[in-house]
Amino acid sequence: MKVRFWGTRGSIARSSPDVLRYGGNTSCVEVRTAAGTLLVIDCGTGAHDLGLALMSAPPQPVNGSLLISHTHWDHIQGIPFFAPLYVPGNTWDIYAPNGLKQSLRETLAGQMQYTYFPITLEDLGATIRYHDLVEGVFEIDDVTVRTRYLNHPALTLGYRLEADGVSIVYSCDHESVCRQPIPSETELRGRERRHVEFLEGADLVIHDAQYTATEYANKIGWGHSTTDYAVAVCRAAGVKQLALTHHDPTRDDESIDEIVARTRAELKRLGHTLTLCAAAEGQTIDLGTVTDVQSASKRIDSSAVLEIDGAIEGYSVFMGAVRPEAASVIRAATGAENLPLVSAPSVEEAIRSVDAERPSVVILDADVAPKETDAICRALRTKGAGEEPQMPIVVIANQDDEALDVSDMVADWLIWPFSEQFARTKIRAWVLRTKCQWLRARIPDNEVQRLAELHALDVLDTEPEERFDRITRIASEALEAPIALFNLVDRDRQWSKSCFGVDVQESSREVAFCAHAILKDEVMVVPDTLLDRRFADNPHVAGEPRVRFYAGCPIKSPGRLPIGTLCVVDMRPRQLDGREINLLKDLAMLVEKELLSPAGRDAVDSLG
Repeated sequence: MKVRFWGTRGSIARSSPDVLRYGGNTSCVEVRTAAGTLLVIDCGTGAHDLGLALMSAPPQPVNGSLLISHTHWDHIQGIPFFAPLYVPGNTWDIYAPNGLKQSLRETLAGQMQYTYFPITLEDLGATIRYHDLVEGVFEIDDVTVRTRYLNHPALTLGYRLEADGVSIVYSCDHESVCRQPIPSETELRGRERRHVEFLEGADLVIHDAQYTATEYANKIGWGHSTTDYAVAVCRAAGVKQLALTHHDPTRDDESIDEIVARTRAELKRLGHTLTLCAAAEGQTIDLGTVTDVQSASKRIDSSAVLEIDGAIEGYSVFMGAVRPEAASVIRAATGAENLPLVSAPSVEEAIRSVDAERPSVVILDADVAPKETDAICRALRTKGAGEEPQMPIVVIANQDDEALDVSDMVADWLIWPFSEQFARTKIRAWVLRTKCQWLRARIPDNEVQRLAELHALDVLDTEPEERFDRITRIASEALEAPIALFNLVDRDRQWSKSCFGVDVQESSREVAFCAHAILKDEVMVVPDTLLDRRFADNPHVAGEPRVRFYAGCPIKSPGRLPIGTLCVVDMRPRQLDGREINLLKDLAMLVEKELLSPAGRDAVDSLG
């Protein structure tokens, strides 16, 4: 494989005499295999010159694949200026991480709206196919592509390309999950292990190195690495060659030279064989072809290509007689998705409307209009000759009603109350015929007594207290988790008495992980939220803070009913061993003890 850099700058393009050697354009890398397969990784401003070069040289037409790490502007701003996309007869496949709210195509079209740019995405002449990605593996001709989520504020994928017996890893933008400028050996084997494994044995790693260790102290949480971090993970992974990229816009050629010289000297002192350079515009790295080498593609991974129709134009929703509060939420949800909403005042008109409009999903309410629900379900079943109708029927109820005569016709249930965001996520899944992996926690059988004991403690909406903050700090440090919380689960909300690592006071119970955790007596551990049907599409997973790991231990009231949890959260998948689970239990017992301390003794007395 052969690699050429067309853009190596991070955050914003820069034009100045003191950046001539390393370049001022933002991220864009060209990769070619011996068989001629063309891949472009990221499409920052460097894509402009790449596009012109591709159009001026044979062969024609110009076909290829564009791999987008994430859709921050400095990684997609070159798309409107990439010449091959304008030429009829050219074919391009564009890949990027799948987001919850918008398809890849919608996101890219956003920067080409008339307000910002005179040409729309629809005006591009080439055949363009869009592919939403998750973690996994897929093939592009002779190249095996592996994807891995990186640690960045936006949903970001790293790419590992394997072809011709060699491998390239593109890891940009990424921050140490430990939030340390230089990870320790213990961290490299622990919290950083997953990233090290992704880089393992690569012939070339192109890695984010925007900051120095000194600069990083004021940039924690911005989603970028230090040079020292990039070197440490590559050394641990046995990488052969490292190219530092995403140079900070304030960095001139001389300062980049100094960083490279200092880092090479340190590698020489350590006797390490890692070859290091700073990526420069126009630089070419030829990795050649290696034969008789067993490719890492022998590993078994799930598919990274998410087969969905990203846009939902052309779909519609029918809503029968629904309780007013729920109807208001559904109107708001369908309106946010630009989905036409059809309704009818009577059963007969409803059936005629469903016949005529052929909506994508039918929403009914078993509690408000059980006869209508029954009649419409039976009418659709008759039209389907006893088979499940093509359009899903969704029933609103106060609880899953398996006793409903036509329950076998119900595709899903919406349990009231629910939020607009929950309804929107569900509706999008139904119309696209994809599975929505986000479940509300059920209400405990002892909910009335549980809430009474929680409120009797008189701790909700009180000021932070050091006695609890001390415990969450210890939990974060001892379990190596960036976030630790003491949460209380109220009637419709989750409220945080103590937060470490995140500034959040309250969230809806509907999205709360702890609402699930209080249903169990033991510690609830979710090693990877994206693989758990309860949480994969949860807004806290699909959006900020992009939770990937959760572990929560129930906190009991004086009457031994679960009122909340002590939990730890991470933005990377992981697991807890037996020792760590016991430690979390011990810390949860300390929280309970503090609740029974003099500050909470009056509440205990009031419960008798």
